[in-house]
Amino acid sequence: MTGVYTLFKKEILRFWKVSFQTVLAPVITALLYLLIFSHVLEKHVQVYPGVSYTAFLIPGLVMMSLLQNAFANSSSSLIQSKVMGNIVFLLLTPLSYWELFIAFLAASIIRGLVVGGCVYVVALFYVDLPMAHPLAILAFALLGSAMLGALGIVAGIWADKFDQLAAFQNFIIMPLSFLSGVFYSIHSLPPFWQKVSHLNPFFYMIDGFRYGFFGQADISPTISLTVVAISFLALSWLTLRMLKNGYKLRG
Repeated sequence: MTGVYTLFKKEILRFWKVSFQTVLAPVITALLYLLIFSHVLEKHVQVYPGVSYTAFLIPGLVMMSLLQNAFANSSSSLIQSKVMGNIVFLLLTPLSYWELFIAFLAASIIRGLVVGGCVYVVALFYVDLPMAHPLAILAFALLGSAMLGALGIVAGIWADKFDQLAAFQNFIIMPLSFLSGVFYSIHSLPPFWQKVSHLNPFFYMIDGFRYGFFGQADISPTISLTVVAISFLALSWLTLRMLKNGYKLRG
């Protein structure tokens, strides 16, 4: 496992050395969302009985930050290596496609958890959050960051330049994140859009994660965990196939 650990350590150092950009910036962005939405809607919206809107909002912001940064870690690493041409040094190493997958995925999970944890700690200065089901919080955080880490590998392999990766993030990751119930409950939507929301895997991650705090959710947490787990396995299969075949990595 020396090779896996070395690549994992390299990926951790890669984002940690620019932590002002990779950690602090997303925390500030989430804090701005919290300040603006809580100030405007705190006295007008109550989603769950006995739960303030600010408290309801925080788990969604934590999970959104976690997911976006897990995706950014693996995708940015691969696209930078491809554009700069140093991907060849990675491919020349005696690492199997499984080992590449594990190293990139583990580093993405760590970055996602670090950013999500920082957002959570900062948010505690505004409101106290209960933890009804800590294991559910941990399960959805790990599965969510792993799923987006795998999706980041897929995007990084598929993209040939930064513009393509930016389009992937702006037209897929961002819409799925914002339309997943971060700022609202899907029960506040018309029936048609509620059904559409059930097609969004990000909804299940955020709803299940929020359930861990309040013990209340828009859908059964068992269903949410099943959907997220199946989505992760499907993405992992696709990622491993791409790595094994050298898709867009080997000429």
